[in-house]
Amino acid sequence: MDERLQKIMATWGIASRRQAEQMILAKRVRVNGNIAHLGQKANPSSDDIEVDGKPIKPSHRPVPIYLLLNKPIGVVSTCADPSRRRNVLDLLPRRLQRGQGVHPVGRLDVDSTGALLLTNDGELTFRLTHPRHHVPKTYQVWVQGHPPESVLQAWRQGVILSSRKTIPAEVRRLKQSIDSQTLLEVILFEGRNRQIRKVAEQLGYPVIKLHRSAIGSIELNPPGKPELAPGHYRSLTPSELEFLQNQVNL
Repeated sequence: MDERLQKIMATWGIASRRQAEQMILAKRVRVNGNIAHLGQKANPSSDDIEVDGKPIKPSHRPVPIYLLLNKPIGVVSTCADPSRRRNVLDLLPRRLQRGQGVHPVGRLDVDSTGALLLTNDGELTFRLTHPRHHVPKTYQVWVQGHPPESVLQAWRQGVILSSRKTIPAEVRRLKQSIDSQTLLEVILFEGRNRQIRKVAEQLGYPVIKLHRSAIGSIELNPPGKPELAPGHYRSLTPSELEFLQNQVNL
């Protein structure tokens, strides 16, 4: 069956769909010997598809990989970094680092920690990062000061960032420390760049520490099981994968 090239490349773990589009635009993809164009369709069973001169064959399709990583502080959420900082693939065994197409789904700031999905399923990545799918993400956030209920309510209702209001969030106070810091639980239904840090700063209570504890029902510390240690990873359970696929209508 004919499908768009970027979807074939994403499904086969070569790149995310957006990355595949950039590769096509950069003339790194050929179909039947001809340079491919964006939007072109092909059938991997009958067409000769090459990426960077290497043929894509049905027998080369990698086994799907779905991982949950507890990202430590100081590690970047990319497959490579121009500044040669440690990236999330460096935390995986060598057999998963190269040739499998594993990549992070979305990002966590280098100064943030916690739950990050890794996969070589480019179609799932595309859908999870698409704005129309709102997979809830839970964060434990230490802020400077003691925000009153009026400030938390403003956060819940949405705040204007870059001329656009944020989607309403769930925000509750967990505890306060004696050194004028407050721990909040924040559940977001969108993934704008550095959103929690920007909202907290705008409201006058800057973030001190930010940790993502869950992505939907996928938790770093599930009930009755040991917590996933920083820098460690595990495979998703069948029910966790089913949750993600249901969230994005796969």
